[in-house]
Amino acid sequence: MNWQTREIAPGLYLVATPLGNARDITLRALDLLAGADVLAAEDTRSLRRLMEIHGVALGDRPLVAYHDHNGDRARPRLLAALEAGQSVVYASEAGTPLISDPGFDLMRAALQAGLPCTTAPGPTAVVAALTLSGLPSDRFLFAGFLPNTSSKRKSALAEFTGVPATLIFYESPKRLGAMLRDAAEVLGPDREAVVCRELTKKFEERCAGTLQDLSTKYADETPKGEIVVLIDRGAGVVTDQGTLDEALQEALARMSVKDAATEVSRIFGISRREAYQRAMALGKNY
Repeated sequence: MNWQTREIAPGLYLVATPLGNARDITLRALDLLAGADVLAAEDTRSLRRLMEIHGVALGDRPLVAYHDHNGDRARPRLLAALEAGQSVVYASEAGTPLISDPGFDLMRAALQAGLPCTTAPGPTAVVAALTLSGLPSDRFLFAGFLPNTSSKRKSALAEFTGVPATLIFYESPKRLGAMLRDAAEVLGPDREAVVCRELTKKFEERCAGTLQDLSTKYADETPKGEIVVLIDRGAGVVTDQGTLDEALQEALARMSVKDAATEVSRIFGISRREAYQRAMALGKNY
């Protein structure tokens, strides 16, 4: 069927697109895609295909690519269209714009210029994974992608140790095993976690277990597709001296005394001064 064109007011519209199943598009999103003066997309091919599936004609309207590599060049064109009183729709490749998506600078620039902006909410992998995980959903923290290197990833994970909320990360299939290994080491091997893969798609998968279980499973397995990792909130920290010393010794083997003390103080909820003094004492043996 062909989607009927409806006139929409001037302004910038952020439109969420399906994660995988094309039928997850909202009726309002189709209205906006059909009625916008200018279309912009992180991936123009994906948007063209989505519009074809739902019978939304592009016609002679411009479809502008807007992504991490050309934002500085494409943004002035889109802002000029907005300033001329046109309606501009920006769609992410999959999911909700601005969630690990390059649309942030476009929205911020439009807001700073005093131009009308709004959003047409819809699918997002963060919430979809949370609802499927079975982990507590009353509080959650989305932390995007962790750093690529193990040392930086461990430092980033240490910052979340005491957060009383379900932790949610996006991860690359190639780094999943290493990320789970580091998470088990920093957050604790018995902490419950869930790996969600290919949400809403044909090969959707949910795999649950402890961080140690999942680390072992994905140590030599490289899954395909988009991945979300969810980690349950901690049940509390262990502060006996032997555990602290073991953590400090492991940290001292890969970083300075100061950095080791900072990391361990975050993990175990002790003062940085206490951790530093003990690290100094242990450091004499290195």
